[in-house]
Amino acid sequence: MGRVRVGTSGWIYPPWRRVFYPEGLVQRRELTYLAERLDTVEINGSFYSLQRASSYRTWAERTPEDFVFAVKGGRFVTHMKKLRGVEEALANFFGSGLLALGPKLGPVLWQLPPNLRYDPERLEGFLAQLPHTTTAAAALAGGHTDRVPEPWTETDAERPLRHAMEVRHPSFRDPAFVAQLRRHGVALVVADTAGTFPRLDDVTADLVYVRLHGDTELYASGYTAEALDRWAARVRAWAAGEAPVSEDTVAPDDPPPEAPRGRDVVVYFDNDVKVHAPFDAMAMRERT
Repeated sequence: MGRVRVGTSGWIYPPWRRVFYPEGLVQRRELTYLAERLDTVEINGSFYSLQRASSYRTWAERTPEDFVFAVKGGRFVTHMKKLRGVEEALANFFGSGLLALGPKLGPVLWQLPPNLRYDPERLEGFLAQLPHTTTAAAALAGGHTDRVPEPWTETDAERPLRHAMEVRHPSFRDPAFVAQLRRHGVALVVADTAGTFPRLDDVTADLVYVRLHGDTELYASGYTAEALDRWAARVRAWAAGEAPVSEDTVAPDDPPPEAPRGRDVVVYFDNDVKVHAPFDAMAMRERT
């Protein structure tokens, strides 16, 4: 079996206070509190702006040894530059401090905007630039500009660096897209968006990345016990190395390579508006 990790998309939400976080818990202790109950979390702030290396170091220090952070790629790359002409932007992103997480650095998430259509050539140019080891990421980070507030361009060890891509335009429902991700070893995000955006569940790498944004209402609704049971069954199948075919499988006649040792799976709940995310995540972790 591969390793299954379950967490939330972010952790700094005022509505969580006095509901999930207990009364009187100071903000600097919130990440530690979450990490005592879950074993991974997505860093969302990196999507909106370049973070500081000191912040990454602090987050690493406040979590257990076996904890892992997924880091969301910058919207400057995905939403503003739309994956083109991003050499400098990628250097700045990887030079901003991700590598300061050390062994706690997990996958990098690239969420594409809803208005970005599938363009094989555009995507190929982007995927070809992604570093797949921490050493390669450090080399890329060396090209950062002075826009990076606290540059960090070294790694404490050579480790694999995984990437995942979440798409939101229906044109990505194309077997060629699935094949393209497989060639580059990039995971296709399985995103549950209450029907707002397309769901694709093809397995494209040795990692399966799941984002649960809400069962019936985007970002707001929780998951019933029955819904969690269904998702947990899929997670266990992926972790066992299976690749179940469903109505959301884009390339059912082109199965992924076998994984006799299983695949790692990360699951992040993003239904934070009504404070469902941390509780749903804990319930999912119990099931997997």
